[in-house]
Amino acid sequence: MLKGKKIAVIGGGKMGGALIQGMISGGLVNPESVTVADTDEARLGELARSCKVVVTADNGEAVRGADVILFAVKPQNMAEVIAALAGAVPLSALVISIAAGIATTFIEERLRPGIRVVRVMPNMPALIGEGAAALSPGAFANEADLKLARHIFDSVGITVEVKEELMDAVTGLSGSGPGYVFLIIEAFADAGVRMGLAPETSLRLISQSLLGAAKLCLRGEKPPAELRAMVTSPGGTTLAGLKVLEERKLREALISAVEAATRRSAELGGRK
Repeated sequence: MLKGKKIAVIGGGKMGGALIQGMISGGLVNPESVTVADTDEARLGELARSCKVVVTADNGEAVRGADVILFAVKPQNMAEVIAALAGAVPLSALVISIAAGIATTFIEERLRPGIRVVRVMPNMPALIGEGAAALSPGAFANEADLKLARHIFDSVGITVEVKEELMDAVTGLSGSGPGYVFLIIEAFADAGVRMGLAPETSLRLISQSLLGAAKLCLRGEKPPAELRAMVTSPGGTTLAGLKVLEERKLREALISAVEAATRRSAELGGRK
């Protein structure tokens, strides 16, 4: 689907790099068809060595003649980057943005009329090919564009399609979700140490436990509540622990965290 197409990646940071590696290792593209633009010369050198892609410090050079342009820059930098490229982005190109909070209309209004834009919210586990990404089409993107975008992000995890008005919620849930989970893992690992386990043993046990639990949920055979019931025997150890979590209002705290992150995503995009 991407074979023979020129890919421009604006921003070679961690997420941009993960997508480049995913596309190349998955056989979606040849390295020489990918041009990465970034202001960090050291990072460009690293990507040139590890991925064998073309690198440049000139965004305009990167997008010239590109079939797919991936904006992997911070949301606060998007206005400046797009303004500088307004006349350089080919009308025929598909633009994909992973900038949190930045609406497709923000990009469409600043580039050429009729430009095709797909907005994507990936997350950090894409760095190891286990990401979760949500996609929303802009006003002019078509089914083929969505299919191509999903093809790219499927190379580093799973994808879902949502209405754009739900993208802030996606950002608050799965975009920020790994941060919440790392805090939970950290706390559980500390608890294991307090109970006498070695730090590395405790971290390994809880990390694998959460991984296994998540895989059971992804199978979709049983809802989380039913899976929880299966491991919670009357009068048993799990029930004792769950009672404490409910008393300390863990569920409400996690919901509030997602709500706060969702609001912040809206603020980043100029929405209240």
